[in-house]
Amino acid sequence: MSGADIGHGGAISVDPDALRELANRMDAAAVGHDEAARVLRSAYERIVDTPGLSALVDTVAMWALGHRAAVLHGECVDAAASTRLMADTYEYVELLVEARTRGLGAAGDEARAGMRRLEESDPRIPDLARGLIERWEDERFAGLVTQVPLGGLLGPVGVFPALVGAASGRGVITRGSRLRGAADAVTVSPVKTAMPSAAPSGLAGALNRIPEKRGAQVAVEKYSFAGGVAKYVVYVKGTQTFAPGDMGGPDPWDMKSNFQLYVGQNSASYEATLAAVEAAGAEPGDEVRIVAHSQGGMIASHFAMESAYDVPLVVTAGSPVDPTLDSDQTLVTLGYTDDSVRALAGGGSPAGTGSPDSVSVTAEHSPGFARGDFGDPHLLASYVELAEDADAAGDPRIESVDRLWGELDDADVIERTEYRAERVIP
Repeated sequence: MSGADIGHGGAISVDPDALRELANRMDAAAVGHDEAARVLRSAYERIVDTPGLSALVDTVAMWALGHRAAVLHGECVDAAASTRLMADTYEYVELLVEARTRGLGAAGDEARAGMRRLEESDPRIPDLARGLIERWEDERFAGLVTQVPLGGLLGPVGVFPALVGAASGRGVITRGSRLRGAADAVTVSPVKTAMPSAAPSGLAGALNRIPEKRGAQVAVEKYSFAGGVAKYVVYVKGTQTFAPGDMGGPDPWDMKSNFQLYVGQNSASYEATLAAVEAAGAEPGDEVRIVAHSQGGMIASHFAMESAYDVPLVVTAGSPVDPTLDSDQTLVTLGYTDDSVRALAGGGSPAGTGSPDSVSVTAEHSPGFARGDFGDPHLLASYVELAEDADAAGDPRIESVDRLWGELDDADVIERTEYRAERVIP
């Protein structure tokens, strides 16, 4: 696996406001260097103008220090200006995506007005923004063409999802979208209970709580706090059967649900997830975090965008889609660029999505042909490895996500229930 790339998602690697704050700190450093240069120059002049004093002081070194301080002042000023230009460029990309998704309404007009304001402030910004998007488009499927024929989940045809995702635009669920139609009826039953001692530790710990065995597709953890407050974490599996003959079979986590969710239709697996959360005791407005793999990522995306719950955190691994979340929702996406299922997302949104703490973790699972054991990048175990790399990276954005898990450790009681769903077949 190549080294994990941790960013904000799409062509945006960091939050523009974070860059502007960095530029402000550079400005403060520039002021300090300018003051140091002024003091050193003044001291130098006094020393050389005072008879006999220059013999006691290394005036050459003092002049060199003053010159170096002046050079550092100029470098800080230039770096701050470049950082602000990059922040404006990232904001331009965000506004461009907002304008496209909002269309001709008032929100779209507001985004376009913001783009014009940035263009007027610096005419270089549109070209820089285009360059960012083009580089992201070139890199978003790195290794997919070479990896898939070596035994990827979908075999040689696995390269086509990248084309489908990029061309159809279905890889990003636009703001305001809701699943259409009625889903097949399902039954949902608890099959296993446990009492974990703590909340998950890190991204890898969260992925490892997705039900492993075939007995359950969804797990719900209830965190009960003093005063009667309860918060929940939902873990959703990926597709359980790929056989075309099983479309509409007993297991709702099948290719029928895959197709329905990808084209924006309701599915038995989505309804089963809602039923499991309700069965665990969650009520509308309750805080529910959700962690999901593969098809579960589509379920999690719609759950965060249209369910009746407050969803502050969404973690997806190998999801065929990305949601468009609000600024108070944190999205963590893990994706291998050579995962043919993840490729259906078309690279996701060029501007990223969710809160400023949202983070995208990407890597190429099987670069080149030199390795003997390539494995399948889409497997949950492969994504656990990517999550482990992210946890170990020491990135402040990953540490911010960890704090969202830490909030749950103060719970008085933690109850975990795994649920088995079956489609009702007439």
